[in-house]
Amino acid sequence: MALVPENYSEILDEQEEAEVVVEPSKTWAINFETGTIGKFIDEGEALRQYIRKAILTERARFAIYSDDYGCELNELIGDDVVTEDLLDAEIPRIVYEALAYDERIDDVQTTFTRDGDKMFLSVTVVPADLDVEITEEVEVNV
Repeated sequence: MALVPENYSEILDEQEEAEVVVEPSKTWAINFETGTIGKFIDEGEALRQYIRKAILTERARFAIYSDDYGCELNELIGDDVVTEDLLDAEIPRIVYEALAYDERIDDVQTTFTRDGDKMFLSVTVVPADLDVEITEEVEVNV
């Protein structure tokens, strides 16, 4: 008795020929100032919102999100003994880790400036399925 079907190679060939279907990224639009939810958005707008929301959400703080979702900037920024050199090295890495696991994103580049108790991030992502880079400006309170 064989553990593999006799037509195993035919089944593999059929699976390889199957068309890859990209699921839409349609989601609800969030107004971050008022906390209200509006119309449906998709593609670039949805990715832009995802960037902002993933950066502003603390990782592992809310049970509704998986451990992969969110960002750890608050832990780094809130520490008074962190040097500027450490911030220069860690902030791009932390933002990359917050966003890169999403299958819609191929690459992430981050620049930032600090002004008092605020940090201004400029995050540019290279989407996997769009022909244009997306840049989102995010203000993080420290």
